[in-house]
Amino acid sequence: MDARDIIKRPVITEASADAMAQKKYTFEVDVKANKTQVKDAVQEIFDVKVEKVNIMNYKGKFKRMGRHAGYTNKRRKAIVTLTQDSKDIEIFEA
Repeated sequence: MDARDIIKRPVITEASADAMAQKKYTFEVDVKANKTQVKDAVQEIFDVKVEKVNIMNYKGKFKRMGRHAGYTNKRRKAIVTLTQDSKDIEIFEA
């Protein structure tokens, strides 16, 4: 799997923006990717040193549209902690 296929997009919320001060960045990742693949992908794309990776799985929500019912897509979220001597990831380029 290519590094750009593993990391889908950054997750920008109020809580994740506050965590960026502690060098913790949140990404939505592929549902089949493991911690090692996420670590290698972040290091390759952003040229930083990763200390650890925490991964969370989210089930799809049950939704209805008239008489049709189904589930939204399941997601996987990774919180990547960088080492103290690593440079920051620039998510918002000025």
